[in-house]
Amino acid sequence: MFRCQYPPELLPVFAGQAEHVGFDELWIVEDCFWSGGIATTTVALGATQHMAVGLGILPAVARNPAFVAMELATLARLFPGRLLPGFGHGVAAWMEQVGALPPSQLAALEETTLAVKALLRGERYHASGRYVHLDQVKLDLPPTSIPPVALGVRGPKSLALSGRVADGTILAEAAAPAYVAWARAQTAAGAATVGRTEPHRLTVYAWCSIDANGAAARAKLRPVVAATLVSAEGGTQLAPLDIADDVRALAKRGVDALCADMPDVWLDQLAVCGTPAEGAQAIEQLYAAGADSVVLVPFIEGDPVDQVETMAHDLMPLLK
Repeated sequence: MFRCQYPPELLPVFAGQAEHVGFDELWIVEDCFWSGGIATTTVALGATQHMAVGLGILPAVARNPAFVAMELATLARLFPGRLLPGFGHGVAAWMEQVGALPPSQLAALEETTLAVKALLRGERYHASGRYVHLDQVKLDLPPTSIPPVALGVRGPKSLALSGRVADGTILAEAAAPAYVAWARAQTAAGAATVGRTEPHRLTVYAWCSIDANGAAARAKLRPVVAATLVSAEGGTQLAPLDIADDVRALAKRGVDALCADMPDVWLDQLAVCGTPAEGAQAIEQLYAAGADSVVLVPFIEGDPVDQVETMAHDLMPLLK
């Protein structure tokens, strides 16, 4: 992953090196108020030759679906078969901050997804919904290779929606194998309600901290995991885990207590961390739970390119 906190001028070298060392995919993140996701995705695609580039995620309410479909169609034509776009609700506080928070984020995401997918298929699309209003819109230059559209979501209703209307799902950091399996079941159940049987691609973001000294790797990651677990975002992903009650109890004491006292086993469930062998095992467990792609998330601190090279050197030889 090219983190949104990284300056965009680092992206060409980062993307080129990620492809050079053998990664199959590079994922771009759009968060407020960093670099724009579509622009950075364009740079990443242009700086590489074969690697797929994912965009996860665009807030559904941030752009008119017709115009975002035009952008995605252009990228899909310029770089056929390499674009992996994703949509999501967007962080509610940020959407409220810019005056874009809808009364129903679920409905807005569904309407946007249906519209964008139809336009990318080259259809003439009409919608008069709660949030999407399109009057017989049709792209003049639809893509010849239609990109799969994923939803970056967490909870059961949103996962079911993803199964019904999207081609894949993106799971945020702190996705333990038990949560991945649970999320896979939720999307499958949603797909079944509308008779969908085609494959549904599950992409999992995973913090990555690898060191020959496993304890040092975990110590570096502790503040990052603790900050997420005390936030509202971490709650849904803990629900299927056998540690959920203990995490909540410790989190009530605050981020510092959680950082200091959480057992290593929690970190090992929620991230790719430890020694290279332990990190490779964590990745294999995510695949066994139902992940189709595991996206390694580097630290904000430190040289991004060095981290890409280290992850490739330490982990790739150990993966089956």
